[in-house]
Amino acid sequence: MAAAGANGEKADAAAWLAVAAGTLGALMATLDISIVNSSLPTIQGEIGASGTEGTWIATAYLVAEIVIIPMSAWLERLLGLRVLLLTAASLFTLFSVLCGLSTTLPMMIVGRVGQGFTGGALIPTAMTIIATRLPRSQQPVGNAMFGATAILGPVLGPVMGGWLTENVSWHYAFFINLPVGAALITLLLVAIPYERPKFEQLAEADWFGIAGLALGLGGLTVVLEEGEREQWFSSPDIRWLAATSVLGFILLAIGQVRARHPVIQLRLLRDRQFGSVVMMAMIVGVALYGTAYVIPQFLSGIAGYNSLQSGWIVLLSGVPMILMMPFTPLLMRLVDIRIAVGTGFLLLAASAFIETDLSPLSYGGSFVASQLMRGVGTVLAMLFLNQAAIRSVPPSQAGDASGLYSAARNLGGSLALAAIAVIQDQRLWLHSRRLEESLNANSDLVQSSMTAQGHLLGGQDVALQLMGATIQSQALTMTYADLFWMLGVAILCVTPLVLFLRPLPTHAAPVASH
Repeated sequence: MAAAGANGEKADAAAWLAVAAGTLGALMATLDISIVNSSLPTIQGEIGASGTEGTWIATAYLVAEIVIIPMSAWLERLLGLRVLLLTAASLFTLFSVLCGLSTTLPMMIVGRVGQGFTGGALIPTAMTIIATRLPRSQQPVGNAMFGATAILGPVLGPVMGGWLTENVSWHYAFFINLPVGAALITLLLVAIPYERPKFEQLAEADWFGIAGLALGLGGLTVVLEEGEREQWFSSPDIRWLAATSVLGFILLAIGQVRARHPVIQLRLLRDRQFGSVVMMAMIVGVALYGTAYVIPQFLSGIAGYNSLQSGWIVLLSGVPMILMMPFTPLLMRLVDIRIAVGTGFLLLAASAFIETDLSPLSYGGSFVASQLMRGVGTVLAMLFLNQAAIRSVPPSQAGDASGLYSAARNLGGSLALAAIAVIQDQRLWLHSRRLEESLNANSDLVQSSMTAQGHLLGGQDVALQLMGATIQSQALTMTYADLFWMLGVAILCVTPLVLFLRPLPTHAAPVASH
């Protein structure tokens, strides 16, 4: 397939069907990362989960993807592309049904973990199809198709999930994968040739690295997610999970030394450019997935928006992406990567700082300018970093670099969701106490205000409840403003890393990456 893709002048129909299958699979996988964001309040209420526990519905998917993405290249060599994709697509569809049928939080988390493991395999394999089935002259078209799915999936998810929640039921945010999965399986059967599995590679697998990825990243994310609620290391569970995470990273390090072909090539991080790209990719993940989670929560909790209305606001960042996507091959040839990525990061930082001026009266219109700015910044940063990640290493290691880069970006998203839960609890408590301290019960102004409201509302108890709700609303707004401020500072801190980037080859065709 590689030879046909490299030497053929034009790809045949089967090749384009294969690209369509890969793109559809990647779209389905990336869409489900955020399809629950707008629906979380509804889902939490129906399955009996608290707001903090509800973040696990989003986090579990990302954690599983982080583990499986670096392993996709090895799984492809082991099973063959067709068997791997058919298995992943079939299981993804079944786990989607499990999520849609969930009545408890553990049941939902099992379904989301299964979605993440199987959906994660659909993403990097789509890049392989583009690189091997299309000639170099047509790879920019395939790359643009794939780039659109990789970027638009997380922003289309809240709209689709919100519309289904408001007009049908939140269950169909998962059941919608049934017809999509059937179409994907049909395309795979038609377009991808069968390859004999190479089970002999099981004997040479990096089992230390595989176990290390699962234990290390999984344990770390659980510690970050549950640490605040469990009082950190005063909890035996957190101590055991932290020890599990440390053990996982030790096993991963052992695999790097012992295995002939480690499951994840951490030595690539020694390259100055690639290490910088991975660090910046993590921050892009924080910005992309963090804001797609926080904005619907603000609009739902403060502005009273429903799931669909929140989803439309998140989708605004996709407008510049759609408009710019056809011009990205031209931009890559004309614009220096350092200027493009630097500009992208500055726009992402500015969009976050704009949202630090939120008030309890803010509504969806308050996010229009920042979301459009975030969309432009995401395109400039992500697409150029995609290319830099692959160009930083020899062609023989491009698959490993792509997996590590993708895992880093998803890790950034996972850490963002975990950090949001921790910071939100701490800052909400802090702002609530400060506001309460500023209201002296013996103050003439407070007394007269409470008396007036009591007469107007029919009693002091009602007036006290109203004041409590007002304090809570103000404190929550200040908390969301803090989150955006921290995001802006984090983006600015990594922006100088663009100086380590090397210009892309002037006449080289863009390479496919996620």
